Amino acid sequence: MAKQKKSPELDPSKIQILDFRILQGALDSPFTFSISSVETYSYKVGFDMGFNFDEERIKSEFKIRIDTNSGGKNEIEASGMFHFTFVFGLEGLNNLASHDSKANIVDVSPTLANAISSITYSTSRGILMSRFKGTALENFILPVISPNDLLAMPLEAVKS
Repeated sequence: MAKQKKSPELDPSKIQILDFRILQGALDSPFTFSISSVETYSYKVGFDMGFNFDEERIKSEFKIRIDTNSGGKNEIEASGMFHFTFVFGLEGLNNLASHDSKANIVDVSPTLANAISSITYSTSRGILMSRFKGTALENFILPVISPNDLLAMPLEAVKS
């Protein structure tokens, strides 16, 4: 009986955030906007990862668009659009991901994909909370979701 090859385990302490950038950040927070009139928030997120195997780097991108719904109580709704990029270093990346250049396919360990999406999403939540203070979006908190769900949300789906 053939033995299945066990995939290497991810050591989270080997992941380093090397760089972070806000590529786009826009808020429309009308001066006369009443935060207490907000009934709901709608939001859309997108995520993508890229890899540099030679340098053991991972780039993740996260986009979000948020809109308020005040049920007509505010003349103009508030909105926000952000695009973040993170660069991670990971010693041993080649043990957890590989690239088939002929088929142009990257095979990524589910544990690694989950970790990168989790770090990206959670860090973005904190940044947004601080950026939204004092604006019409100050009561919006990015909800907790499954990192696997984020992996299935394409970056292109979030329009500016």
